[in-house]
Amino acid sequence: MTARPDVVVLGAGVSGLSTGIRLVESGARVLVRTAAPPAHTTSALAGAMVGPNLSPPGDPQRAWTDETLRVLGAEPLPGVAWRDGTLAARPEGATPPFADQAPGFRQLGDDERPAGFGTAFAVRLPLVDMPVYLAYLLERFRDAGGEVRVAPVASLDEAATSAPVVVNCAGLAARTLTGDTGLHPVRGPRIVVRNPGLDRFFMEAPMAPTWASIFPHGDHVVLGGGQRRSDDTTPDPAEEADVLARCVAIEPALAAAEVLEHRVGLRPGRAVPRVEAERRGDALVVHNYGHAGNGVMLSWGCARDAAALALGPAPAA
Repeated sequence: MTARPDVVVLGAGVSGLSTGIRLVESGARVLVRTAAPPAHTTSALAGAMVGPNLSPPGDPQRAWTDETLRVLGAEPLPGVAWRDGTLAARPEGATPPFADQAPGFRQLGDDERPAGFGTAFAVRLPLVDMPVYLAYLLERFRDAGGEVRVAPVASLDEAATSAPVVVNCAGLAARTLTGDTGLHPVRGPRIVVRNPGLDRFFMEAPMAPTWASIFPHGDHVVLGGGQRRSDDTTPDPAEEADVLARCVAIEPALAAAEVLEHRVGLRPGRAVPRVEAERRGDALVVHNYGHAGNGVMLSWGCARDAAALALGPAPAA
């Protein structure tokens, strides 16, 4: 990129790349600055299941999720596969509102529910193999003329020296950039095993500090389920054993599955995502962070709104 960019985007995870794509495909010159390439961001460690949309009407997160589901369902995308699966909760009668609007929704009977679960229903949702999907987003962004530079910024003011508009998709790093004390790290283990033949996913409602999630992606399965405040990314063998035990209880075929990878990511926990604009001197700063464990699910909706804030109102026809 020889000319000065119109917009600098901070962060090359799913939020940064999706927002960058929306901007560059609208005609803006866009530079992404990041502390790590996409394959080494927190986004690369996500499961990741999109939906169902459980937010009430009028909640921005409902519109954001709907937009992501629309994009992922519009055409085949690398790393995205729509799969049948089961969502379950330990208590009886715990089917959340709006769940019955999900594709393929069907309540499971007593003889179909996994042992220990009082509520379970079938749905059809997209699963995203994040390393593959992030590589696609990066290629799409670059093909449209965007540039990625592995060069983190020390402050929003520094970023504003690069372009008149800054879009802050820095994930957990936004805590330092903005001083947002409501943003905190949430530890999430990612255990990858060789797929013993599973094609359906399973997700336990995260109603406790630990749960079970089983997301098959072709030749491998991503296992997880945990949320506790911590900035420690050291893999814990005891945590791995616990995740495996909980998932094997749901899918016994996983008992002999070879463990291929164990990594830990830090979700950017926040009560609600922050998607809004502010002026900092002569620069416009648009924030798009704090998606907690829903970064992939909210990505295209938040990217749409963040890009609209960055580009300003469309000219009158």
